[in-house]
Amino acid sequence: MANLGLGIIGCGNISTSYLRLAPLFKGLDVRAVADVNMAAATARAAEFNVKAQSVDDLLANPDVDVVINLTIPDAHFAVTKRILEAGKHAYSEKPLVLSLEQGETLRALAASKGLAVGCAPDTFLGGAHQQARALLDEGKIGEITAGCAAVLNHGMEHWHPNPDFFFLPGAGPMLDLGPYYVANLINLLGPVRRVGALTSSAQAERTISNGPRNGETVPVKTPTNIHALLEFHSGATINLSTSWDVWHHKRGHFELYGTEGTLYVPDPNFFGGAVEIGHKDGSLEAVAPWDHPFGVPNQEHPKHGALANYRTAGLADMVQALMAGRDARCSLDRTLHGVDVMMACLTSGESGGFVTLTTTCTRPEALGINEARALLA
Repeated sequence: MANLGLGIIGCGNISTSYLRLAPLFKGLDVRAVADVNMAAATARAAEFNVKAQSVDDLLANPDVDVVINLTIPDAHFAVTKRILEAGKHAYSEKPLVLSLEQGETLRALAASKGLAVGCAPDTFLGGAHQQARALLDEGKIGEITAGCAAVLNHGMEHWHPNPDFFFLPGAGPMLDLGPYYVANLINLLGPVRRVGALTSSAQAERTISNGPRNGETVPVKTPTNIHALLEFHSGATINLSTSWDVWHHKRGHFELYGTEGTLYVPDPNFFGGAVEIGHKDGSLEAVAPWDHPFGVPNQEHPKHGALANYRTAGLADMVQALMAGRDARCSLDRTLHGVDVMMACLTSGESGGFVTLTTTCTRPEALGINEARALLA
């Protein structure tokens, strides 16, 4: 099969990452971009030497087989639905949808048309997280019984000039940052059985402290402080905390407790980082990074320094999966299960009881060194 043609709907900031990193991978042939703001599409097209089209024209373009949905979260469902109705495969930025019902609608539509749907985040395919996966699968710390994962800070209004949507339903720390943590938990431990959570918000409004709207306030209409307990089908219980009501903390991003030791996993918002093992004798081992291509720093971040950034790896894997007739690692079933987990956390916070999930999935196939290299151009 010849390379599949790709189109992008949504020419905001995130589109630059996809367009800049796509050439690293086999089969990612971006042929057109579109946006409801034609000026934005035209500017992005000129920057990366691709065709600018209206959304309607891109969906009708016979040279486009897969459409990447980079619109705002509130538009994800409607735009992905249009992509499928146009007879094209879809790949979305996170979150895929804002409700389980929306996700099930997409699943049924995709199945009826024989189309694939994939979704970010794909950071769990990074070298550090796949090395952590390999260590678990080798039994280095025994059976996982418990663990904790935490993404804690004080929100977006300090740096984002228009942070309003972060504090509305469909966002908040659980749906904005939680996908990275939930996707990696599914990668490492498999599906979740049930969840219980406590949710709150420390403030009724936030004050923008940067840019032209400095001093304006925005309302908070979704929980900004969520502390959840996840019970996995494997038997492991994981505490997941997502909060924008924390000024300082010393919690690790990701720790898994096994019968033979502890595994320290780096921030799943990034592809790389240090993996460590705490042994039964009390010693701490810094695991030597393996030769995984998605752990090699390729970007200088102003705050975090040298980083490995291989965003679009999940898209590349989906495109190659379509061509080979295999399961994609960032599949609809796993993404929808992740949505189910996060929405159940918010539902539990409202109801005060545990919520048993209605979806499940398999662990994605591991992406070892050779498999990762096979995705690269």
